[in-house]
Amino acid sequence: MVPNPPFDLEGMSKVEAIKAHSNQLRGELSTELKEDTKLFTEDTVQVLKFHGVYQQDDRDLRKEARKLGLDKHYQMMIRTRIPGGIVSADAYLAHDRVAGEWGNGTLRVTTRQDFQLHGVLKGDLKSSIRAINETLLTTLGGCGDQERNIMCCPAPVSDRFRGEVLRALRDLVHGLTPTTQAYNEIWLDGELAASNQPEPPVDELYGERYLPRKFKTAVALEGDNCVDVYANDLALIARRDDEGGLAGFDVLVGGGLGRTANKPDTWPAVALPLGFVVADRVVDVARAVVGVQRDYGDRTNRRHARLKYTVRDHGIDWFREQVETRTGFRLEPTRPLRRDPVLDHLGWHDQGDGSFYYGLYVENGRIQDSDGCRLRSALTKIVEELRPQVRLTAQQNVILANLEESQQPRLRAILAAHGVTPSEQVHSVIRNSMACPAWPTCGLAVAESERAMPTLIRQLADLVDEIGLADEPISWRMTGCPNGCARPYLGDVGFVGTTLGKYDVYLGGDPEGTRLNSLYARNVPIEDIPQLLRGPLSLYALERGPGVTFGDWVDGVGVDELSQRVQPVEASL
Repeated sequence: MVPNPPFDLEGMSKVEAIKAHSNQLRGELSTELKEDTKLFTEDTVQVLKFHGVYQQDDRDLRKEARKLGLDKHYQMMIRTRIPGGIVSADAYLAHDRVAGEWGNGTLRVTTRQDFQLHGVLKGDLKSSIRAINETLLTTLGGCGDQERNIMCCPAPVSDRFRGEVLRALRDLVHGLTPTTQAYNEIWLDGELAASNQPEPPVDELYGERYLPRKFKTAVALEGDNCVDVYANDLALIARRDDEGGLAGFDVLVGGGLGRTANKPDTWPAVALPLGFVVADRVVDVARAVVGVQRDYGDRTNRRHARLKYTVRDHGIDWFREQVETRTGFRLEPTRPLRRDPVLDHLGWHDQGDGSFYYGLYVENGRIQDSDGCRLRSALTKIVEELRPQVRLTAQQNVILANLEESQQPRLRAILAAHGVTPSEQVHSVIRNSMACPAWPTCGLAVAESERAMPTLIRQLADLVDEIGLADEPISWRMTGCPNGCARPYLGDVGFVGTTLGKYDVYLGGDPEGTRLNSLYARNVPIEDIPQLLRGPLSLYALERGPGVTFGDWVDGVGVDELSQRVQPVEASL
């Protein structure tokens, strides 16, 4: 594959110029790491993202710092790339150590099966990244305009099909990881090569400018879409053959949920079918898809730079032709897509190899110790004592794998001793909820999310119980801005922050994540949300048919008609 040709930066975005002159992601990062300062310069911040690090500040402290004439409280967020969410016991303990010694004492499981560590100061950054790499994980690809963490169903079921999917996942990770040596030079091997050394070779896949924007890939399994595959730039659905092995992948492109408030030319989208490819050619197709986006994605307007816009601007047939030209073979027709459920893998399950796994619910992905629930301490003890493999889910939960049946009582005892509620006892409404970090660390957040969702979701759980819908699998998702990190536009119910204390409310996604929901109400104060939803939920309880989910029912009625129909219901409540 030929990297992108020589370029003229005139008209390109500022980030494009920074990437072009970064010397394959080196920039001035090594120099600035040695400086006794609290923050990196603006250009280096952009390069730093490719290494898996965001520079942030504690927004809770901004007002007081300004009042005292002090600088912002700068800190770093480190995101580890964890393909398929698979973490060894040693790697989990290393992240726990970083969180305790250099971070803010918490670990964050993301909706893309990563770990995020918040609150790391600049002077501790190199030690933190070294500690992560010593366990054979990396932060390269955690962020930046490149392939991000490749997701895959984390359930540790032992069968031929899943084993072959994991082998394909490893091949995809190898084929889509940048080849630059900058990461090893800066974080692991010491001094950066002298400036008079020959220029490093240009990355064959990414070229000198990498991609126009971030690029996300997920692998779903036929029969289990727990990774919300349709929300990705590149979506791969693994298909079984007649003998129980991996036949190949249905390939879909152009998903992505980010949008910008008050910018109608930005929108969320689900991926569109491109074709089917046999397993041993999936890496070729993936690299071709990335190459098309590299060469044709918008490098002038970052709001219009995701793959979904490239697909919509040129058409899916054009995109398929481009991919086939680069691979040298034609894609087969996509196999009939079916509605696959979204499984949370919580509770006890047989792995099929004599061992068991336990899916542990983690509210909004935050592993921490708090009053009454010392979850971080519990997990540390479990991993130290029982030595399970840890797997992270796309719902921000944790799977403890490879446990013996004899270890089950001990795991339950540790959870109970630390005040951790077993997954089986978590209310279905809470269990099916997700929220992004938002305030105070995310610079894009305009509203609370992780800190606001616990109170709201418990109010909604009470409402659902009152109406008689406790057994209905309704998904609830909240973000502090329109970028959609917790995938609110695919949920049965989505809350998208518009300003502090207010949210746009979306209804009508499907449980399988194949359909976007619709805007139901704008700028709703958070305290008014339960009352706003009482009417639609009550009407659904009266009208739903067997097996009809809340999202499907709303989609069938339509949000405009629903708004009219709930008025008399609300008046009678």
